[in-house]
Amino acid sequence: MTSAGARLWRGFFGGWLNATVTIVTLAVVWLVVAPIVRWALLDAVWVGDAKTCAAAEGACWAFIGEKLRFILFAFYPFGEHWRAALALAALVAVLGLSAVPRLWSVWLAGACAGLLASAWALLGGGLFGPPVPMAQWGGLPLTLLITILAFAGGFPIGLALALGRRSRLPILSWLCTIYIELARGIPLITALYLAMLVLPLALPEGVELETLVRASLAMTLFFAAYFAEIIRAGLQGVPESQTEAALSLGYSPFGAMRHVILPQALRSVVPALVTIAIGILQSTTLVAAIGVFDLLNAARQAANDTAWLGFYDEAYAFAALVYFTLCFGASRYSVWLEKRL
Repeated sequence: MTSAGARLWRGFFGGWLNATVTIVTLAVVWLVVAPIVRWALLDAVWVGDAKTCAAAEGACWAFIGEKLRFILFAFYPFGEHWRAALALAALVAVLGLSAVPRLWSVWLAGACAGLLASAWALLGGGLFGPPVPMAQWGGLPLTLLITILAFAGGFPIGLALALGRRSRLPILSWLCTIYIELARGIPLITALYLAMLVLPLALPEGVELETLVRASLAMTLFFAAYFAEIIRAGLQGVPESQTEAALSLGYSPFGAMRHVILPQALRSVVPALVTIAIGILQSTTLVAAIGVFDLLNAARQAANDTAWLGFYDEAYAFAALVYFTLCFGASRYSVWLEKRL
């Protein structure tokens, strides 16, 4: 037995206590996993109609095959799904390009902004086909769009709030502190309802914002407070001697912050920023409460079809698989990025 195998054997069965815990754990896993495997794979229906699924004991993955386009794109016009697919590809490209540290530059920001504008134009129509109201946008493109907008908007606002909270101007510091503590002290669902019910009252007469815009704005301002605290923690982790050294070399206070302090602070909190991005993605499911058809809400609505009524387990399992794939990939990327930096 190799040394690695010996270490594993000692870890699992080295002594009566380890052996007992291992055997009990395996038994519990078998009792829990075996029925799930039987339902999801062995007894599942992969091809057929609703009647075939109703007669079976396993999962009805034929339902996912039939409703896949609706789950991905919700009520977006069926004949224009190619536009939604291209918009989804543009949003995935934004995520992919942003994940490469070698590309982090002003040019990347411009490229990502162009891809976002392209995705928005594709979904909205006009240049690429008949206009599609925002009320019909939905599914996975909408989920990724809200996530990217909330992150891209919340990060610079959070940076400004973090710097403002550390400012020597008492009024500015107090205002930033009050905003951060208020935003972090309320649930996100409350912020979404405020955006839906209170924001229209604050707008000038005749000015209206679509539900999607209000939801994105609410999530941006909400998560900006969390960005602010993460960035502030990074700034506090940079020794004061770094600032003194930069000033002694002739940097202005602004130059020292921009060229010396911020790069070190942001590098140290990049994994936490990725964690916030995962949290934003998971929190997009709450927009269903205000009538936005994100991926999860589209999956639930698909199971309400009278021809395929009641297959909620399969709908939620598929949505969970998509979210798990995105979040697990982001978490592995965070580990890789932390080692690289």
